[in-house]
Amino acid sequence: MTLDEVENELKSLVKKDNYREFSSSLNPTASPILGVRIPQLRTLAKKIAGDTWNKPGDKASWQIFLEQNPLTTFEHQALQAMVIGYARADINLILNYLKDFIPHIHDWAVNDILCQTFKTAQKHQETVWNFLMNYKDSRKEFEVRVVAIMLMTHFLNDAYIDRVLKVLNTLYTDTSRDSATYYAKMGIAWAVATAACKTKYPDLTYEFMKSPSNRLDSWTYNKAIRKMQESFRVTPEIKEKMNQLKK
Repeated sequence: MTLDEVENELKSLVKKDNYREFSSSLNPTASPILGVRIPQLRTLAKKIAGDTWNKPGDKASWQIFLEQNPLTTFEHQALQAMVIGYARADINLILNYLKDFIPHIHDWAVNDILCQTFKTAQKHQETVWNFLMNYKDSRKEFEVRVVAIMLMTHFLNDAYIDRVLKVLNTLYTDTSRDSATYYAKMGIAWAVATAACKTKYPDLTYEFMKSPSNRLDSWTYNKAIRKMQESFRVTPEIKEKMNQLKK
């Protein structure tokens, strides 16, 4: 698909209802929202990512889209995230597009759409892990959230769980009252709580939480425990033990 064709399809998918206003209220840091629903964006993104027509030696159509996408609205950014996730190509090529896109992320929804769609991480664990570690010392809110949500979504397994908890323990958060890293802190808390939800890892997560070397700031630490309390996947026994650890 050409960029003009994508633009025309986006316009046709905008509905005259209150969805745009509703979405904006849930995502205050997003770029202007047109009002296209996520399932429709996913259908369009799959069409773009699957369009591999090109002359020998030329770039595929999905590559041209990623390079020409203006990223001016939430929908354009969500499409960029989805196409990167759905694209089937050499992992290093895909990671180059991901690297170019990450600095443009400034809202939680685009961030999480990217991480949830990037299932190629499950096929290329070591390569994607090494890529993400380039951001583990970042002090930028959404670079930190990308790491946290990627680890939560694709690396809570036997091979990586210990490393995941270690990285979550060291990601940067601002501890000031008016935190400039709210969405990073929420992402870290969610990732820690999700580890406790996994059948194999509640005890390991408990040991992580009670360890003297735990470096999570108090807000993130307590938010992780609260998310565990709210989850039906965490046993009552673990919930009680975690509750006693609140700071």
